[in-house]
Amino acid sequence: MREKLHTDPRIEDPDDFYARLIALHGGLSPEQSQKLNSKLILLMANQIGDGAVLEELLNAAKTTNPPTDGS
Repeated sequence: MREKLHTDPRIEDPDDFYARLIALHGGLSPEQSQKLNSKLILLMANQIGDGAVLEELLNAAKTTNPPTDGS
């Protein structure tokens, strides 16, 4: 049986990673920033590879971040 979704911190230095992620967006337009995020998501999804894990991640993201437009 596969483990449940990891929600505990597993990044070695989360503050450094966050700072690098924010810096990556420096100087980008909103459209460029969105495109960068899309590329990063697809690269990470490919690294994970397991369809069941990806589905679990999609469901968790949808559940933890409900739409803000009232829908």
